[in-house]
Amino acid sequence: MSWFVYILKCSDGSLYTGITNNIENRIKAHRDGKGAKYTKGRGPFTIIYKERCMNRSIASKRESEIKSLNHKEKLKLKCNFSSLA
Repeated sequence: MSWFVYILKCSDGSLYTGITNNIENRIKAHRDGKGAKYTKGRGPFTIIYKERCMNRSIASKRESEIKSLNHKEKLKLKCNFSSLA
């Protein structure tokens, strides 16, 4: 089963990083206000980055790496993601 690490851009310009094994359902949960506490009331959201990982452990480690980046560095990931899409 694949896992994903993803970054959402919230309507207030902030970024949220998370992991999931079902990206569509997780984004829907965020939109429905049933996702992370942080994202409640911050929609609508835009997926600016997603990365497939082999398992949950790898996804968690990558999430931690991404969360340690500053806002500008996370937005650079978006540019790389956009050019690959």
